[in-house]
Amino acid sequence: MKITNRKSTARLKRIFFLVSVVIAIAALMLFWFDLTIYALIMIGVFSLWFLFFLVADYQYIEYIDENDKIILRYYKAVGFTQKEFSSIEFPVALLKDAQFENSIFGKLSDLTLIVKTKRGVAEYPSISLSAVPYKNRKRIQQSLKSLLDM
Repeated sequence: MKITNRKSTARLKRIFFLVSVVIAIAALMLFWFDLTIYALIMIGVFSLWFLFFLVADYQYIEYIDENDKIILRYYKAVGFTQKEFSSIEFPVALLKDAQFENSIFGKLSDLTLIVKTKRGVAEYPSISLSAVPYKNRKRIQQSLKSLLDM
């Protein structure tokens, strides 16, 4: 099974940058008309807007569980820096547990994969599933659960 959130990630990027540009233009116009207090308020609004996306940690996800392997590719979807791609790949037999952590009424979700190694158990860093539609999050959860039950 292959699950990706390419469309929702692209939509979130567009929304983020469009609203950021609108806020920046509004702040510049307010500075232009000597409404400094309101311009500073707009800069504060932008800071809160950026902080929201920083906390939500929206990520592009590609989940594949074929050929007795689990492959999870991801990168931060919204930001002003260059994309840093990360990838997790291991045989299904090494999967020990998959933990889903939900917060803010299930809107923000993280996935932590735990695998068996020669030295014991290792835990991959948490991956944000916030940008993945709820239906696909459930599909990933069911897929990992069925792989654990094998």
